[in-house]
Amino acid sequence: MFGLLSNDIGIDLGTANTLVHVSGKGIVINEPSVVAADRRTGKIIAIGSEAKQMLGRTPDDIIAVRPMKDGVIADFKSVESLLTKMIKKVQKYPLFLLRPRIVVGVPSGITEVEKMAVIDASQRAGAREVHLVAEPMAAAIGMGIPVEDASGNMIIDIGGGTSEIAVIALYGIVCDANLRVGGDEMDVAIVDYLKKAHNMLIGESTAEQIKMTIGSAFPLKEELVMEVKGRDLIAGVPKTMTLTSEEIREALAETIGLIVDAVRKALENTPPELSSDIVDKGIVMTGGGSKVRGLDDRLREETNLPVNVIDDPMVCVCKGTARILEDIDKFRKVLMAATH
Repeated sequence: MFGLLSNDIGIDLGTANTLVHVSGKGIVINEPSVVAADRRTGKIIAIGSEAKQMLGRTPDDIIAVRPMKDGVIADFKSVESLLTKMIKKVQKYPLFLLRPRIVVGVPSGITEVEKMAVIDASQRAGAREVHLVAEPMAAAIGMGIPVEDASGNMIIDIGGGTSEIAVIALYGIVCDANLRVGGDEMDVAIVDYLKKAHNMLIGESTAEQIKMTIGSAFPLKEELVMEVKGRDLIAGVPKTMTLTSEEIREALAETIGLIVDAVRKALENTPPELSSDIVDKGIVMTGGGSKVRGLDDRLREETNLPVNVIDDPMVCVCKGTARILEDIDKFRKVLMAATH
């Protein structure tokens, strides 16, 4: 009876956003991975979107943090609180009665210690059974790619804290390249650029908005402009200025270059038979970072291969965890060994 009542849960525990899929309901949570707490008592005040609005704006007695860094747990207690509140939010029955089975998408390059930290946090949050799956594999499954085939597929998953390039065949990752660089590094690069080029200080939330509005990795047919507000570092007063997409492309050049180099490295390490499959099928990009304008054009120019960005790249990993839960025996080979 409990098995019939229990809802299996798939989680994409990302550096920037956490997505939660509940069996029979679909994706029910898609919120920033941010926790706000009382600095003195440690009591959680807010999570997700509400907590993100507090970043850089809190009084001394409240702290708002992003507990995931570079795709792994940086603040264990905050991640546990985030997971607990999200799992309680989606569970129909009390956790003490029906503890869910969970599959969590994690970076393929995490260590055994990092794996155990995710498992422990999930179990403390109320899971009865926890499985981990590499994010590029989960993304491929979420896109409906037949990962069981001998034919190779190359996936580029650019998240908030990591960029992962993987060639997948026969339920496994044949070769990959992992960078602890993603959308967050792009935001930091924009903050640093404005400091150096314009003596202007902005927060990371503003930098993210700039990236999404006028950021690009390749020259645009029509360049964009945006008005930005920050603080003048010399005068110490608020300041408004106009930025162009050319400037932000310059700011992002080093970070984008690291991702391009990692793609080249993965292609160099790909077995010849699988390389021929990639020539035929091209490369598939997923993750929130893949939405940066012109990144697909830049990779096409650098690799001479077809590059495709799927329509809704941020949900693929979460959808993949859900499909694994639907037929966990079929996908047993893709689950990471540290799970229990």
